[in-house]
Amino acid sequence: MKTSTFFIVALLLVASCKQGNKSGKDIQSVKDTMIAEQPEVSFFFPVTSYIQGQIFDIKKNARVNPLKITSINNKIDSSWLKMEDIDKELTEFLSPKIDSGNFTAFFSEKKFLDQTLGAVTLTYDPLKSLPDSIYLKHWDVYIDPESNEVKRIYLLKKSNGKTIQLTWQSGKWCKQIFIAPDAAGNEHVEKEITIKWDL
Repeated sequence: MKTSTFFIVALLLVASCKQGNKSGKDIQSVKDTMIAEQPEVSFFFPVTSYIQGQIFDIKKNARVNPLKITSINNKIDSSWLKMEDIDKELTEFLSPKIDSGNFTAFFSEKKFLDQTLGAVTLTYDPLKSLPDSIYLKHWDVYIDPESNEVKRIYLLKKSNGKTIQLTWQSGKWCKQIFIAPDAAGNEHVEKEITIKWDL
């Protein structure tokens, strides 16, 4: 910010020296034009870095190993996860990397206070039709307005007709829901995986 301000001031000084007979109104016009031409920079919430930090905390501070609950066709199975398997189990949450650098050209951010959830919601939706290589279609970040801490993150991915819904409840659990079309083309839940570490 300081560098941009310095740059603007320097250009204004050069412009005023070269055109000493210009009025203050003309100089203000040059300044306004220069500011308008600077690209607006958007900063998205660093979702992937946040989840990586949560995973680090699980490995470091969990009192017991996380519990993995898998549901397939209404059959539920549960098992304790080994700490060394956590990264592999949570891969869907970490790819693609969500940050300002790689998604500002494709997604917009909207902020609003959701009275129902008691959270400030950051909602990210496509600005335009997405290339096939981007299978992340939407995400939300819910922030507690009093503590400024992230409460929950929701991600939606779609690829080859299949949908994955990902929910990360900060400090407690995460859920992956895998949805696919059946033979008749109707969507159904193939598998649901919940991992709990705050037991």
